[in-house]
Amino acid sequence: MHAESASFAVSLASESSTGTRALRQEQQLNRFLAEVERRALRIAEISVRDRDDALDLVQDAMIKLCRSYGERPSNEWTPLFYRILQNGVRDWHRRQAVRNRIMVWFGRGRNDEDEYDVVAAAPDPIGRSPDEELANNEAMDSLELAVSDLPARQREAFMLRTFEGLDVAGTALAMGCSEGSVKTHYSRAIHALRERLEEHGPDGAGN
Repeated sequence: MHAESASFAVSLASESSTGTRALRQEQQLNRFLAEVERRALRIAEISVRDRDDALDLVQDAMIKLCRSYGERPSNEWTPLFYRILQNGVRDWHRRQAVRNRIMVWFGRGRNDEDEYDVVAAAPDPIGRSPDEELANNEAMDSLELAVSDLPARQREAFMLRTFEGLDVAGTALAMGCSEGSVKTHYSRAIHALRERLEEHGPDGAGN
């Protein structure tokens, strides 16, 4: 009986010690996040040039650090945190590049789909006014819905060429068809989307 009591006492002491360590680790992590937040926000803001997006990236990095690496030794937090943040910044730029490739053809001519370089012609997102950004967001929402309604092969050609930035040859390889078929599917997709989304083009803005 005495042995059992002693064992129980050791177990309680162990649990208490574990709880104390966890609390101490949590307090250290909170101090680390408070100390790093201002510097991280500045780094992210310089990288994406938008304070709201930068703040979202920093907060997301903090959450991921806590969830995935909060129990790691405190001397590992700084490199882990900045690796998470930089991955977030890269993902942000990747999404922006996709949005730019998609948006650029709203202002294009109607007969130049085949050889048009959507990557080279993509506008710089920096310096857009709030109204321009709102218009782009609305156009993106409408575009996503319109793309989902395209016939399957047209949708595939459009997404590979515009979302992924593949050239005609790369798209043909991915789709398992000829380059001529890619051009046909892509051209039909462009015309269908332009007809449906005419209000988001330069001539339709503000109507």
